[in-house]
Amino acid sequence: MKIEFKLFEHLGKFLIMIRRMFSRPARWEMYWRELFRQMNDIGVGSAFIVLLVSIFIGAVTAVQTAYQLYGTPFVPSSYIGLIVRNTIIFELAPTFTALILAGKVGSNLASELGSMRVTEQIDALEIMSVNTESYLIATRIIAAVITIPVLVAIAAYSGIMGGYIATSLSSNYSTEDYVRGIRMLFDPFDVQLMFIKSFTFSFIVSSISCYMGYYVKGGSVEIGKASTQAVVYSCIFVLLADYVIASLLL
Repeated sequence: MKIEFKLFEHLGKFLIMIRRMFSRPARWEMYWRELFRQMNDIGVGSAFIVLLVSIFIGAVTAVQTAYQLYGTPFVPSSYIGLIVRNTIIFELAPTFTALILAGKVGSNLASELGSMRVTEQIDALEIMSVNTESYLIATRIIAAVITIPVLVAIAAYSGIMGGYIATSLSSNYSTEDYVRGIRMLFDPFDVQLMFIKSFTFSFIVSSISCYMGYYVKGGSVEIGKASTQAVVYSCIFVLLADYVIASLLL
């Protein structure tokens, strides 16, 4: 019973937080400034790690796929590009990027808001009649929903290019076959599904992380716990949403 009560308590507080986000801002220029600052922190600050990880994931996927198909006369080598493309677009680009950003961006959002709560900066803003849910949380969630799908698109392109680089370094397969496989049996819905996942995952990671940091109580120890919980819960719900979306749309 206690676990169920806590679950409904957190769900209610989360829904109230989301509802209060949509109140009309008093000073639009202040909100726009905060929005662009968050877009820079989330998007530009995470671009390098996403690019680096995606290149190596694409290269490793191509190498392992080539290893599995090596010596198989009934499967053309162009299927390496097909398998790498579908694997990256369907799963690796949106899901891995979301999990990476859950650890980098999610923990940062939770610790930043948690520090503001503990040091009473949020209370000071509320005394000045600032809707903190709208100013602090909505700007971060909107920034994440805008920038993370862009990072996913970069990850997809980088992963496919990583596979191309790995293929070019191999003497068993040609880059022409890899490019032919990338173009083979392409369905535009695959890209749409990738962006559906990326928008969903970006909302999950940002909203859960903001919730954990906004409602933290205590001191520095509780801020660390909130950051850890934000990462753990974000990863769990990202994987759960990944399964639900795949089950409904495929």
